[in-house]
Amino acid sequence: MRSVREINQNIWQWLNRSTPDTLFDRQLVWIALGLMLTGLVMVTSASFPISSRLTDQPFHFMFRHATFLLLALGVASVILQVPMKRWMQYSYYLLALSFVLLVIVLAAGKSVNGASRWIPLGLFNLQPAEVAKLSLFIFMAGYLVRKQDEVRATFFGGFAKPIMVFGALAVLLLGQPDLGTVVVMLVTLFGMLFIAGAKLTQFIALMVAGIAAVIGLIALEPYRIRRVTSFWEPWNDPFGSGYQLTQSLMAFGRGDWMGQGLGNSIQKLEYLPEAHTDFVFAVLAEELGFVGVTLVLMLIFSLVLKAVFIGKRSFEANQQFGGYLAFGIGIWFAFQTLVNVGAAAGLVPTKGLTLPLISYGGSSLIVMTTAVSMLLRIDHEYRLERLEHGDDLDDQIE
Repeated sequence: MRSVREINQNIWQWLNRSTPDTLFDRQLVWIALGLMLTGLVMVTSASFPISSRLTDQPFHFMFRHATFLLLALGVASVILQVPMKRWMQYSYYLLALSFVLLVIVLAAGKSVNGASRWIPLGLFNLQPAEVAKLSLFIFMAGYLVRKQDEVRATFFGGFAKPIMVFGALAVLLLGQPDLGTVVVMLVTLFGMLFIAGAKLTQFIALMVAGIAAVIGLIALEPYRIRRVTSFWEPWNDPFGSGYQLTQSLMAFGRGDWMGQGLGNSIQKLEYLPEAHTDFVFAVLAEELGFVGVTLVLMLIFSLVLKAVFIGKRSFEANQQFGGYLAFGIGIWFAFQTLVNVGAAAGLVPTKGLTLPLISYGGSSLIVMTTAVSMLLRIDHEYRLERLEHGDDLDDQIE
């Protein structure tokens, strides 16, 4: 029989023992899993009323979202095994696949609420726009590695090629129509070009041209103009163009500091359209309050900071492709979160963009989980290189 003193000594030794070197970022894994679990809980809560009405099964969307989660984790486990050099090598083929999918969705896609954005695959509807986002960022990371000198030159040659690729994708996306995805891709593209060292004058000129193009696209469509005007004064037409935003603002108001409690949202009772997809953050605000909103945003931007730090370390280790891609994923997640949360809170016009790893939607969840698994792979390859050089990972990373 061991004495209490020996047990205490063993416990003390275990607590003081340094953790072994790991070849993956454990914090990134826990952050991503935390967001996925939060998403599952909030989708279950937000979809309860509409699920009951449409299917007579209150947990229909919960089961579907759980299935998407398992599928996303399965895809991520495969993606983790693929070296980053393979993604750079086959980035052209991935981009070509995105073009094919975007053409297919325009020709034979499923139309919902006047937008043709989905290809029915039985288990779920594939949204090619999500695949196109990640494909463009992978292609762009490879392009910046290969053509870095051209991008940093004083002429616009280095800018022209990626902008032409983006323009072709944008035309297909606007045919759906999907302006939100185009704006996310444009902002991320600008961010990656800026990180690559593009000349400030060229960058500003390109940014002004991009903003002017977006304004022009908004002015061409009456429904987009209505979205902007209703965003400015939603209470002028609370039962018309401003309905969705006013209902979302009511959810935020009812949430107060601590929220109404999980499952106690009133706005999700089919007052707030798209409560489990685009406006799941409004339901979260109503049920979990300011405290819950703050914690979820901290989780998301912790993931963004992880992406930035992984990109920075990759550049330091001369792993250029991984560095550019990590920064691109970080910018993508940050901007899409800002747009989704801003639309729910009335800070920006409403757009059909999901909240990363939280909103309901198979394509978005799978593609964003794939992006996180790529971040893990980039970090893994950095750690492997440090170990090969005999460096202490605790000093370099922890």
